[in-house]
Amino acid sequence: MSKLAVNDLQLHGQRVFVRVDYNVPMEDRDGQMVINDTTRIKETLPTLKLLIDKGARIILAAHLGRPKGQREPSMSLRPVAVKLQEMLGKPVAFVGDCVGSEAEQAANALKTGEILLLENVRYYNEEEANEAGFAEKLSRLADVYVNDAFGAAHRAHASTEGVARLISSRGGKCAAGLLMERELKFLGDELDKPARPFVVILGGAKVSDKIKVIDRLLEKADAILIGGAMAYTFKLAQGLKVGKSLVEPDKTDVALAALAKAKQRGVKFLLPVDNTVVTPFKTDRLDKKGRPVMELTNPRNNTDPNIPDLEEGVDIGPATAKAYAEEIKRAKTILWNGPMGIFEDKRFAPGTNAIAQAVVEATKTNGAKSIIGGGDSVKALNKAGLGDKVTFMSTGGGASLEFLEGGELPGVAALSNK
Repeated sequence: MSKLAVNDLQLHGQRVFVRVDYNVPMEDRDGQMVINDTTRIKETLPTLKLLIDKGARIILAAHLGRPKGQREPSMSLRPVAVKLQEMLGKPVAFVGDCVGSEAEQAANALKTGEILLLENVRYYNEEEANEAGFAEKLSRLADVYVNDAFGAAHRAHASTEGVARLISSRGGKCAAGLLMERELKFLGDELDKPARPFVVILGGAKVSDKIKVIDRLLEKADAILIGGAMAYTFKLAQGLKVGKSLVEPDKTDVALAALAKAKQRGVKFLLPVDNTVVTPFKTDRLDKKGRPVMELTNPRNNTDPNIPDLEEGVDIGPATAKAYAEEIKRAKTILWNGPMGIFEDKRFAPGTNAIAQAVVEATKTNGAKSIIGGGDSVKALNKAGLGDKVTFMSTGGGASLEFLEGGELPGVAALSNK
């Protein structure tokens, strides 16, 4: 990696501003905000322990949710400080602001090896605007900058880009944390020259979300396996019927271009040969956004290339899962981004689970490097209890996609070069 890493730094007595990704899922239980999944906190522990060992004075900054510049109590990071202290086995101080005299006094009072978590940086609109004055206030808290929040690195915000630029301009070092370093290694270095066969599995809802990734990976992959709702746009592009399936009619030309490029480059491009379909009907209930809740009834396997007019595709079928598993079994490098169906509903999880099992088997028996590109694929693996059986799971959703597209991430670009 060409960027400076935290292991390269002498930090004893230095105030180190660490941008972490503590945007953890939470729910209200009897008036208390409780963390549902501590994965993002757990992933930062190696960097924090290293900083403690190096004698740094550690100031942690993070966002939680979308408070839109308001001090929304349900999005306070205070519960995260409590959980981090429990997981780290070491006191974690918390301050109810991220800038100003209170935050500065708390940061300056830290002794070597001590940790302070600042309040949600998105309580200020200036954070997302990367406003210079706000970044300057944040930069006063520290001498050195470390970014361990890959999941936020695709945003040019004050805490991800502005602070690093200011600390660097003063002669301070800006480095990648251990988690950031691993993300760049696996999503960058390992996929630049992958061991072959290189199999890419892409799912999720929209072709438009993944088209740049598809286009770039067609330059490198030996096989691309398509699932999720994006598969129905490819079906439509081929002149097939998709019923009521989620589809992007205006992206059929993009789908055809991808198929043509795959053929030209000799890349296997596999689409589902069967699907799980349901009959959807509108209920009287509304979801949190005020939209009618659809009831999905009568799930069955559809082996016809066309999906009936009144039915909706919700998962790949067993024949597709078997064909994809055979392809995955031969792989030496695997990249998976996006589920094969609505895996949150256990009726429509078999396709995603079959792919997860095939990826784990290839990792275990074939020595494949299996790289999971963040988002719902990580959730699906964890839900199936297989998260610890793959080579690497990215903590980034949008950041993973932008990095795989070949784009420069502002939070990475702002770090010092070696």
